[in-house]
Amino acid sequence: MKIKIFIFLLSLLFLFGCVGATSTGVFGTGVSIAMDPRTLGTQIDDSIMNKGIGAKLLAMNKNYFLNVKTTVLDGRVFITGKVNSPEEKLKITKLAWETKGTRSVKNDLKIKEDFNFKQSAKDILITSQLKTAMIFNDQIKAANYNIDTYKKKIYIYGIAQDENEKLEIIKEAKEILDVSDVIASILLVEDLRIQKD
Repeated sequence: MKIKIFIFLLSLLFLFGCVGATSTGVFGTGVSIAMDPRTLGTQIDDSIMNKGIGAKLLAMNKNYFLNVKTTVLDGRVFITGKVNSPEEKLKITKLAWETKGTRSVKNDLKIKEDFNFKQSAKDILITSQLKTAMIFNDQIKAANYNIDTYKKKIYIYGIAQDENEKLEIIKEAKEILDVSDVIASILLVEDLRIQKD
């Protein structure tokens, strides 16, 4: 019975994970295909890696499906979310490194604490403010970034066209009220292995 439930959940994960590519132009990593400087092949490889890591996390512990987020850009794995212990954090890092095609792993997982509604609401507000600022800033291609906020720290993952765009998004993040820190894992187009011509 457990195997049937696992297969059903895994099927849903793959089905819903692929919807974005055809309906809204997003290929599973939160980056728009049209604006993404990576080749289509690299985007597909990253998407497959991301889905594979997600499936392994689900098999390891069903709670990871809700509490752990992964993003893969150019073979680089970025992990955010919450786990119960440092041992779990190490296991997830090991799992990411063991995934075929992984070039690096940045693990920003936090150890869970008691739920704080006020803090969670403030984190959601900070994320929303930054996303809005990015949309209205014509120097930033907002579709090329994933944003996560935890305890007033903003984590930014994505691909910048150049150093100016990277600095602009960090500046926007630092201008948001109550932000304690900005952790930016932003690749430049020139740093990608293979890029569109």
